[in-house]
Amino acid sequence: MQKRKLRNFRRQQKGSRRALQGKLANRTQEQKRTTPVKRPSPVTSDAYHDAVLPKTKSRVLIVWGVLITAGVGLAFNLYHLQIISGPKLTQKARSQQMVNLRPFIPRRPVVDRNNDVLAIDRPVYTLYAHPKLFDKSNEKMAHQLAPILNQDQSALEQKFQNQKSGILLASALPEETADRLNSMRLNGLEFIQKYSRFYPEQDLVSEVVGYVNIDRRGQAGVEYSQEKLLERSVQTVRLSRSGNGSLMPNYAPDGFLHFDDLQLQLTIDSRLQRTARSALKQQMDKFSAKRGTVIVMDAWDGSLLALASQPTYNPNDYSKADISLFKNWTVADLYEPGSTFKPLNVAIALETGAIKPEDMFNDPGFIQVADRTIKDAKGEHFGRINVGQILQHSSNVGMVQIIQRLKPSVYYGWLERLGLGKTFDTDLPFAVSSQLKSQERFLGSPVEAATTSFGQGFSLTPMQLVQMIGSLANGGKLVTPHVVRSLVDTKGQIHYSPTLAAPRQIFSSAISQKVIEMMETVVDEGTGKASQISGYHIAGKTGTAQIAGRGGYISGAYITSFLGILPAESPRYVVLALVDQPKGKNVYGGTVAAPIAKSVMEALISIEQIPPSRPMQ
Repeated sequence: MQKRKLRNFRRQQKGSRRALQGKLANRTQEQKRTTPVKRPSPVTSDAYHDAVLPKTKSRVLIVWGVLITAGVGLAFNLYHLQIISGPKLTQKARSQQMVNLRPFIPRRPVVDRNNDVLAIDRPVYTLYAHPKLFDKSNEKMAHQLAPILNQDQSALEQKFQNQKSGILLASALPEETADRLNSMRLNGLEFIQKYSRFYPEQDLVSEVVGYVNIDRRGQAGVEYSQEKLLERSVQTVRLSRSGNGSLMPNYAPDGFLHFDDLQLQLTIDSRLQRTARSALKQQMDKFSAKRGTVIVMDAWDGSLLALASQPTYNPNDYSKADISLFKNWTVADLYEPGSTFKPLNVAIALETGAIKPEDMFNDPGFIQVADRTIKDAKGEHFGRINVGQILQHSSNVGMVQIIQRLKPSVYYGWLERLGLGKTFDTDLPFAVSSQLKSQERFLGSPVEAATTSFGQGFSLTPMQLVQMIGSLANGGKLVTPHVVRSLVDTKGQIHYSPTLAAPRQIFSSAISQKVIEMMETVVDEGTGKASQISGYHIAGKTGTAQIAGRGGYISGAYITSFLGILPAESPRYVVLALVDQPKGKNVYGGTVAAPIAKSVMEALISIEQIPPSRPMQ
C-alpha cells in the first residue's frame, strides 16, 4: 500500500517538472517572435577597398622593409667578417688552434782525445714526498729513504711529521737513484724529470771544460768559448692542438725531435791530465804554495795534451766554488817569466848574428848597467863561461852581456815579433795580451834591455810562454795553443775542425836546434837535474822569478818554474810546471817545479810510447 503511494508521489513530481519546462519553452519562443533581429547594413565594394586594403598594404610594406633591412645587415656583417676582418680573424683562430713548440735538445757532449766523456747532459729528478699518501708509517719511510738519499733518518722523519705534502727531498737526483726508488714502489713519492749538465771527471779538467749555469749557458772554459759548437740548432715548430688543448702529433713535422750525434772532441788526454794534477798537488802541499799549473803542448801543431791548475773546483757543484777559480789564470793572468825566457833571448842573439855558440863571456857575479847593479842569483859568479853554460847556470850577468851586443831597437823589434805586447790567440776564454813597455821608454834606458834579458820588466801569461818556447821545439814556428780538436760523430768521422792561424816562422830550424842542445846541458849538468829521466835526452830551463808589486818586487815572493822539451834529439813536446809562491827553504825552479815536470814527462813517454834515445841506466 505504501509502495503504491510512493510511486504515485513520484509520478506527480515528474509531471510538475514537465509542466514547468513547457511554460519556459513557450515564453522563450514568444520573446523571439516579439524581439526584432539586428542585421549588418550592406557594404559596397568601393567602401571595402577604401577601408581594408590600405591597412594590409602598410603591414606588407613594413614586413618587407624589416626583411630587406635584416638581409642588408646580414650581408654587410658577412662582408665585414669575411673580407675586412677575415685575415685578422683567421690569424686569431690559428693562434688559438696552434702552439709554438721549441723541443728540448741536449747540448753536445765534450770528450777528450780518447773519447772519454768530460761533459754530458743527463736526466735528473726533483724528488718530493707527500706523507699524507704514505701507506707506511713515517718512521718506516724515513728508514728506507735515508740510506738511499744519504740523509739523516731522524731529520727525514721530523720533516714527514711537520708537513703533510710537498716536501723537497732532492733537487737533482741521479737517474740510477730514481730508478732504485721507483723499483721499491713506495707510495707518496713524486719524481719530476729535468736535464742537467754532468761532468763525470769532476774537477779533473774543470779549467778547460768549464761549466754551464742553471740557464744552460756556458760560463767558463770551452762551455763558454765554444757555445756555438755545443748548442745544437733547434727550430721552433708549430703544432695543432685539439679542443682540450692536447697536442696533435699527426701534424708534427717529420723528424723534428731528431738531432745529430756529434760531440766536441778536445786535444786533452785525461790520463796525462790526471798525472799532472796529482804531481802538481803533491808539490804544492809540500811547499804550501798559493797556486800552480802544468801545461803540456804538442809543439808541432799547438794542441794541448794537459792543462791542470791548482786550486780548482768541481763543475758539478760550481755554486760552492770561489768565483776567482772560474778564470783560467794560465791565459788570464800575467807574470814575469824570469830565467825561463833566457833561451828565447839566446835564440834572438844567435839569429841576428850578435853572438856565436862558442863565444865566451866573463861572469864576475855582477854587472853595472847605468845606475843599476845586476847580480846573479844567490850571490854566485861563474867566471869564464860560454853561451851554453850561461843557460846551464842561469847566469844573469852573462845574459846581460849577450843582449848588450844587440842594438836596443833591433832587440825590441824581435820582442814584438815574438808577440809581446800583442793579443794572444787561443780557443780558451778570457785570454789577455802580454805587456811590453813602449818603444820610447824601452830605448830610453839601457836598464830596460838588461832586465829583459833575464826575464823581468815585461809580463806574459804561462800559456804564451809555452807558445814561445814551442817555437824552439818545432823548428822556429809560432803555433796557436788550442784545446778543441774537432766535432766528431759516434763513428769517429770528423764533421768540423777549427781553422787555426798559420804557423809563423820566427827562428831558423838550425838556430832552434842549437838552443835545444844548449838547454839539454841544463838538465844533464845544470839547475834542471831533478828532471832527468834515464834513457832520454831532455832539454830544459829552470826559473825562479821575483813577483812584481807596487813600486818594486815583493820581498821573499817567487814564482818557481821549469820548462822541459822532449825528446831533445827530435823535439816535439813542451812541458811547463809552475808553482806560485812556494814557502820554505831551498825553493827554486829546480827543486820545486822540476820534479813535477819529471812525473808528467814520464807519463807522457808511456802514453805516447816515446822510445828511449840512449841506453837505460
